[in-house]
Amino acid sequence: MIEKVQLRQLLDFAVEAAREAGEIVMEYFQTALSPERKPDRTFVTVADRKAEERLRALIRQAYPNHGILGEEFGEQQSDSGWTWIIDPLDGTASFLHGVPLFGVLLGLEVDGEVVLGVANFPALGEMISAGRGMGCFWNGRRAAVSGVNDLKEALLLYTDGAGFAPYGREPAFRHLIAATRMHRSWGDCYGHILVATGRAEVMLDPVMSIWDCAALLPILLEAGGTFTDWQGQPTIRGGNAISTNGRLLDQVMQVIKKGN
Repeated sequence: MIEKVQLRQLLDFAVEAAREAGEIVMEYFQTALSPERKPDRTFVTVADRKAEERLRALIRQAYPNHGILGEEFGEQQSDSGWTWIIDPLDGTASFLHGVPLFGVLLGLEVDGEVVLGVANFPALGEMISAGRGMGCFWNGRRAAVSGVNDLKEALLLYTDGAGFAPYGREPAFRHLIAATRMHRSWGDCYGHILVATGRAEVMLDPVMSIWDCAALLPILLEAGGTFTDWQGQPTIRGGNAISTNGRLLDQVMQVIKKGN
């Protein structure tokens, strides 16, 4: 059990680390970059790598016995039971197109439980952070999900409308579009943060990696929402994700079941 004082220290460290990584990312934003394609066909740039290198260096200096798992440089294992999980630049496609909807994600897992999450959107000037039992904060003020309790009034978000069919989620996706008031593709991690901060009600991702999820789960929970896989289970290892304002989770799950 982590004491509140210790968790506050860890969260303060994570916020500052994400801020420094974001400053590195911004050095490359809206510049002429030559991205590479990874085996999964997603993009990677020097900004991703430099930001993760900085995060790893900061963690090793402050917490040398902690493990690290990052998207670009893999896993540095530890027997401590503490693992920092890094996505140095979530939303690389947006970043490459000069669109500011990208973020630095950092989470800390302790003995299988993610105890804190930080999402920094340096081009937007938005920092969201949460520690278990400590609430969720957006640029220093308390963040909370919306009060919408009818799916017909919800704003539904996703990253790419063409991304659902390859994973067998197209019918459910179409049913959810029909069941909600409005839908927009304000995606990647920013879509989940829009739910956590009360600016949208549902965010869908048909495929997610652990580093995409680790920061988001505590943020959504502490904001009063839910972060689950497509079966409705709260996890960072489901391979996919749905964020809701909590009030709409059951309604979303019912529509998904009809669409499967």
